[in-house]
Amino acid sequence: MKPGDTFRDWLVEVLGDRIHNKGCKVRVFKLSHASHRICKYEFKGEKVTIIAKFFGIPTGVIKKYNSYGSMNKEYENLKKAQKIINVPEPIATNREFNCVLASKYVSGKPLFWYLKHRKELKEKLELIADMLRKLHENTQTYYDKENEFSKFHYVLNHLKINQCMKKEYKYLLGKWWHSSLLDIKKGCMIHNDSTPVNFVFHKGRPFLLDFELASRHGNFACDLGILCAELKYYFARKGSSQKAEPYIRHFLKRYSKDEKEFCKITKVIPFYMAYGLLRIAMFKSNTSYKDYPLREAKNCLEIIKKI
Repeated sequence: MKPGDTFRDWLVEVLGDRIHNKGCKVRVFKLSHASHRICKYEFKGEKVTIIAKFFGIPTGVIKKYNSYGSMNKEYENLKKAQKIINVPEPIATNREFNCVLASKYVSGKPLFWYLKHRKELKEKLELIADMLRKLHENTQTYYDKENEFSKFHYVLNHLKINQCMKKEYKYLLGKWWHSSLLDIKKGCMIHNDSTPVNFVFHKGRPFLLDFELASRHGNFACDLGILCAELKYYFARKGSSQKAEPYIRHFLKRYSKDEKEFCKITKVIPFYMAYGLLRIAMFKSNTSYKDYPLREAKNCLEIIKKI
């Protein structure tokens, strides 16, 4: 991209003094595996790289949503979270360019890399547990239990499963609703998309990316459950879901203040692991391994019958 390109010139303008040569060329890289069009912009001769997320260009499962509202929501969530933990610095938004959010690019290896190569995985999970704890503890507010269940129903309604199966899930959700396990005094800001690709390690420090789905009044266990579900699913695909258990336990132990809290968390985690597994089933509905998360999610929800 050269000077004269409207979008390029807007980026140079919002970056201000970070760009010394206002006439520099900009290299563009289209990134894949995202719910929206995402591009990386490198400014030649400058030490600046930007990520642009175009909410007006959906590429994922969900096609209809409020792109303008989603753009503003993620911008505000990043502004709030950056005061507490490491996140990509939000720079600017612009409705005219397909509702784009520009933020600073964070280089490094994602948690998925450490999972795949089985290197320093426990150490990285410890850093993530500490970061999530910090986010949750410093954003406490009222708890919206109804919204926690509406998220679950939203995923169920987008799953390609028969009505009989949906009815079974909804029956089990009713059991959880009427139990006291999910009742907590305070809610907090949760990321709500805590998958291995959204944790990046830059110079040894963990960064949390993509706050589009973040909620201000959630249950802290949601972030824990989604990540645990991802670990379970990954190891299941590699041959044995049981191999995920030591890592899940280590992660939850690190997050917990003491043994009492650890015991409380382990009783709630199955609910949010089920949520995480159904999300996996929704986003990976075309894979040959789609039945596992559906089956395992049901097993997790059925634990309520034994409590």
